[in-house]
Amino acid sequence: MFREVILPRLPNREQAEDVLRDTFRAVLERIEQYHPEENKSIYFWLRRIAINRATDVHRANQRARKLEVAVEAEARIHGEASTADTPGEGLEADDTRVQIEAAMNTLNPRYKEALTLRLLQDLPREDCAARMGVAVGNFDVILHRASAAFRKAYTPDPD
Repeated sequence: MFREVILPRLPNREQAEDVLRDTFRAVLERIEQYHPEENKSIYFWLRRIAINRATDVHRANQRARKLEVAVEAEARIHGEASTADTPGEGLEADDTRVQIEAAMNTLNPRYKEALTLRLLQDLPREDCAARMGVAVGNFDVILHRASAAFRKAYTPDPD
């Protein structure tokens, strides 16, 4: 199952091993939910759990990469050093920065604050929650909603 189901869906072996571990943990926690049907083995149930978990991890990786690009561009807005090596990259970064700034300005101020504290200032969740005057669990919800709002507002130009 590892080589045929999980590994082809993920970019590196460590993530695939984590998914395999999580799959078996989920199976052990939910074994009572398995109902064998006639002529079917448990493999197909295991396979479905593994595919779902691998898909979740893959999507999370994609979101993280997009957010990294957005955070880097936002950091350049605030005057941090640019890493562009060529003039074309600098212009592209400027365009991205403008798009990110526009998206951030459309957000609820509370969402903007959550994204700024956690992603740009790289503060721990506990510190972000304290600065915003909420519990850590509430901060997590605010950050999740802020990320969703940012993704909805941020529409990069296709190249």
